[in-house]
Amino acid sequence: MMRLTDRRVLITGAASGIGQATALRLLAEGARVVAADVAEDGLEQTLVLATEQGVAERLTVTAVDIADEGSVNSVVSTAVAELGGLDALVNAAAILRGAHTHDCSLELWNRVIAVNLTGTFLMTRAALPALLETGRGVVVNFSSTAAFFAHPFMAAYSASKGGIFSFTHSIAQEYAKQGLRAVNVVPGGISSGITNNIGGLVPADTDWDLFLKLTPALPGGIPGPEKVAGVVAMLVSDDGSFITGTEIRVDGGAHQ
Repeated sequence: MMRLTDRRVLITGAASGIGQATALRLLAEGARVVAADVAEDGLEQTLVLATEQGVAERLTVTAVDIADEGSVNSVVSTAVAELGGLDALVNAAAILRGAHTHDCSLELWNRVIAVNLTGTFLMTRAALPALLETGRGVVVNFSSTAAFFAHPFMAAYSASKGGIFSFTHSIAQEYAKQGLRAVNVVPGGISSGITNNIGGLVPADTDWDLFLKLTPALPGGIPGPEKVAGVVAMLVSDDGSFITGTEIRVDGGAHQ
């Protein structure tokens, strides 16, 4: 299925997990992709995987720190020049740092907000002129089930994802008449760089019983990030052309 042969896409967080899986899925459907991340070694792995799948000729990888305004402006300018415009922005980059809220330092709080929420804003702001120029631009942001359901020890992360939820609705309404669509993808119970390392991201005395309700209801255990990548591909394509200002939760029924 080649739904994206004329689509030009910039993806952050493309060095691992959902961002990497999304870059590969969009390439497989014909898109031209600029894959960006702060982890340059992971980007090299993305390039290796794209080469193995025979789609690397449509992939450019580049470093970016989405919490840094100068880095963001530079990477967006580079992507627009490389692709000759921009049809979609996928803001998949994020970090998770856990703590008991009473122990959460201001430094930890500010870092999570800076990357997840401010980074999403900076990328979107920089990309909007190019996205609006196409008349069919799409912004796919990543909120989280943590924005809607209790996730203990993740106050900063939850707040950042709740902010992304609201930000996405705001721009969806603001720019709808100019053809822009903005959608939140809400993963939960997905294997990714964050979830695979969550044991090292929350307090050592974490009560894991508090996480039991986060288990997917569907059989088969926790799936890989390709389950989310397929949803993003749909949203970027014409199949998603009437979807904006809303959320799509991909959690296997964990939060029914």
